[in-house]
Amino acid sequence: MPLVYRELHRLAHLQLRNEGPDHTLESAALVNEAYLRLVGVNPPTWRGRSHFFALAAQLMRQILVDYARRHRASKRGGSVYKLSLDAVGPVAQEKELDLVALDDALQALAQLDERQSRIVQLRFFAGLSIDEISEVLEIAPATVQRDWTAARAWLHREISRRQG
Repeated sequence: MPLVYRELHRLAHLQLRNEGPDHTLESAALVNEAYLRLVGVNPPTWRGRSHFFALAAQLMRQILVDYARRHRASKRGGSVYKLSLDAVGPVAQEKELDLVALDDALQALAQLDERQSRIVQLRFFAGLSIDEISEVLEIAPATVQRDWTAARAWLHREISRRQG
């Protein structure tokens, strides 16, 4: 359990590292919320370490997006938390993007190509390597790399279009 908690805390820190200074959700709270959802009423069957942490990262992303949407609604369009997308490559020219906009773009991408959307989630939010993603999705590393490149380009266009 300490090893799992340490890794979940690392994922939470990774997800929160670029949030704004006024963000009130802390790593420990994010880990606890994600863990409760992971081991909740009907926990899924894990297909290994990478699969477990990929699901954890996805849950953390959902928690953060829900948090940002609630905050945005309570402020009626006020402060929006920013997220650096350097890890995703050329997605945003300004190097910052609101988490809700990224989530909206990922949902749109999922409608077009579920696998590419999943690869972005695993790479950006879970911090998984190409080989780890290949293992989780049970596809060749070359396919992961090709989809990752295409997804980044698509996200760049989509987010630019929505912001412009």
